[in-house]
Amino acid sequence: MKYGLAGGGTGGHTYPAVAVAERLRDRADVELVYYGTPNGPERAVAEAEGFAFRPVPASPLRSRSPARVARGVINLLRGSREARRWLARDAPGAVFATGGYAAAPIGRAARREGIPLLLFLPDVRPGWAIRSMRGQAQAVACSVPDSLRYLPADRSVVTGYPTRRQFRTASREAGARHFGLDPARPTLLVTGGSLGAHHINLAIARGLQPLLERVQIIHIAGRSEETWLARERDRLPTWLQERYALHAYTEEMALAMATSDLAVTRAGASTLGELPAAGLPAIVIPGEFSDQRDNASYLERHGAALTLSGDAVEDLPNEILRLIENDAARERMALAMRELDRPDAADQLARMLEGLAA
Repeated sequence: MKYGLAGGGTGGHTYPAVAVAERLRDRADVELVYYGTPNGPERAVAEAEGFAFRPVPASPLRSRSPARVARGVINLLRGSREARRWLARDAPGAVFATGGYAAAPIGRAARREGIPLLLFLPDVRPGWAIRSMRGQAQAVACSVPDSLRYLPADRSVVTGYPTRRQFRTASREAGARHFGLDPARPTLLVTGGSLGAHHINLAIARGLQPLLERVQIIHIAGRSEETWLARERDRLPTWLQERYALHAYTEEMALAMATSDLAVTRAGASTLGELPAAGLPAIVIPGEFSDQRDNASYLERHGAALTLSGDAVEDLPNEILRLIENDAARERMALAMRELDRPDAADQLARMLEGLAA
């Protein structure tokens, strides 16, 4: 059976498709085709996984710039035409779309080609792409119960956020070996998501020495941020430099989370699945998007994370040290985070996709 996968723009909209694809490959002899933007992060992920990749024009519609909005509309129309040509040629039995602007042309084309569509909402609140496709999908799944109010009541289900298998097998010891750190020392993970987050990196850089005197750090900084942070690292005493694992990007986020005691992160879609799978408490700093604010609020409301606004990020080093020194608080947050985990999400979505194709 052939299945189509669509979604991207960020890792949080790409990796759910990879997680479901892993389960489909376990179950049968399948062919997987990924439809995404020519230069988006989904292309590199799809090619690394061995999926056939079909480039489809798409760009964000959400912008303060009228010119960018206009370009987004034009690309949506161009992408929808290109997607119809690809779908007519590939003829997948069903398509799994995970949202993000990269998925919108595929969702529109699937309806026109009569191909069943399983739509997945990874964030708490749907963005414009999910809103534009929810009426076209035969079934809709979501990460958390709070999302159901935005979705069609007659064909929506809560599955949880599907995580890749690496999040079920990673260990603290393996993670420490991979990043060259001591598994016995408290470890902080700092990540701004697949695109990085400059204001988080600045706050960490300003407090780097006092932080490293207390913890070792895995810092996934973003490709445009690594160079200047490396200069900050080089100013430190050698013994502190050894505690600072700086990377532009990593495909081993499961190992990074498994070896960490606390995370500092933005609130992209993946935080609703990967942090719970790792049982990792977090300080969450949402970006200036409603989806991230809702994601952060969900984690904080369940006692699994502390939310800092962008205005309060200057206090980040103090908040980190406060939680690192409070083992009981972190343990409560870790327990609350684990209770949000839905380990069977990827299997459930794979079964739903098989059912639509049948």
